[in-house]
Amino acid sequence: MQGFDNTIRRASRRASLRRGSISVLPQKQAEIPWDILERLAMPFLFCHAAAIVISNALHILGISNVSTFAVFVWFALSTVGAVLFYHFVKVSASGKAVLITGCESPIAWYLAKKLDDLGFHVFAGFNVPIEESEEATILREETSGRMKTIHLDVTSEKTLLEAALYVSEHLPFGTQGLWGLIHCAQWVALGEMEWLPFAVLRKSLDLNLLGCARLTQLMLPLIRNAHGRVIFLTSGLNKIPTPVRSVQCATQAAIESFAACLRQEMRPRRVDVSVVAAGEFTPGNAWLNETELREQAKKMWAQMSVEQKKAYGEDYYEAAMTSIEKYSREAADIQPAVRVLIDATTRSFPMARYTPVTPKEKLQIFMAEHLPPSLYEAFYGVPRK
Repeated sequence: MQGFDNTIRRASRRASLRRGSISVLPQKQAEIPWDILERLAMPFLFCHAAAIVISNALHILGISNVSTFAVFVWFALSTVGAVLFYHFVKVSASGKAVLITGCESPIAWYLAKKLDDLGFHVFAGFNVPIEESEEATILREETSGRMKTIHLDVTSEKTLLEAALYVSEHLPFGTQGLWGLIHCAQWVALGEMEWLPFAVLRKSLDLNLLGCARLTQLMLPLIRNAHGRVIFLTSGLNKIPTPVRSVQCATQAAIESFAACLRQEMRPRRVDVSVVAAGEFTPGNAWLNETELREQAKKMWAQMSVEQKKAYGEDYYEAAMTSIEKYSREAADIQPAVRVLIDATTRSFPMARYTPVTPKEKLQIFMAEHLPPSLYEAFYGVPRK
C-alpha cells in the first residue's frame, strides 16, 4: 500500500510539473525580445552618425549628392543583417557539459530538461539528497542517459567540494572542462527590515550570494579550460525598490555586481558571464510556496517584540504579507526566462544581460534606474502617513 501511495504522489508531482511546462503553458501576452532590441540600439546610433559624416563628406568633395537618409538606410540594413547573424550563431552541444543549481524550482527543472533535449550533458543540482527528491527522480525518468542528478547544497562547503569533484570526474569523454555553470538556486526572505530575524538575513546572504560565489570559485578552473560561461538567474526586482522585499532586492543586486566584476576578470580568459534578470512573477512562482510563505510570516510575527507589534499593528502586517501572496498563486509564464537561459548557454556570443520582462516591468525598471528618487516615488512609492 505504501508503494502504491508513493506512486500516486509521484504521478501527482509529475502532473504538477507538466502543468508548468514551457511546451504547454500559454503566454499571457506577446513576448518582446528586449535583448535583440538592446543589441541593435547602439549599432543604429552609429549608423546614423556615420551616415551624416559620410554624406556630408561626399557632398563637400563633390563625389556624390546622395542623401543622408539613403546612406543611413544602406548602413542600417547592413548592420541589422550583421548583428542578427552575430546574435543567432550557436555552438554545438556535442560533448559540452553544464551544471545547473536549484533544480527543484520549475525554471531550473525545465531548463535542465530542455538542455538535455538539445544534446548537452547536464549535471542537475538539487538542494536535498537526490534519493529524497521526487523532482530529481522525475527528471531522470524523462531525460536521456546524459542527465546526471547530484546533491548540491550551495550553503554546504562539503557538498560543494563533493559536487565539484563529481563533475570533474564525470565530464564527457575527451572534454577538458565545463561549458556552463548556471546559477538558479535562490531563497526568498520576505518582510520589512525590522521584522526579519538575523538568522533569516544570514541564510539569505549565504544561499543567494556567498554560496553562489563559492561554487563559482570552485568551478572556474573547469570553465576556463572549456572557454565556457557562467550564467546568473536574478530578478528585475533588484532595480525596483519595494517594501517587504528589501533583502531579496539587495542580494539580487549584489549578484549582478558580482557578475559584472567577474565578467571583466574573465574576459581575457575567454569566459563569458551573463545575467538573466527575469520578470516579477517568474522568479516568484519558481521560489515561493504559499504554505511556506504563511509559515514564514507567522514565525516573524511571533518573534517581534511587543513594542514592534504595537507600532506596526497586526492589520498592517497581514496586509503587507498578503500583498506578496500573489507571487505564489499566479501561474507564471516561465517560457521567456527559460528561452533566454537557453540562449545564454547556446549562443556563441551571449549578451552580458538579458531582461525577459513584460513591457510594464520594463517601464518601471527604466524609471527606477533613470528618474530622480523623489520623482520615481511620486509614481510608485508608498505614501507617507
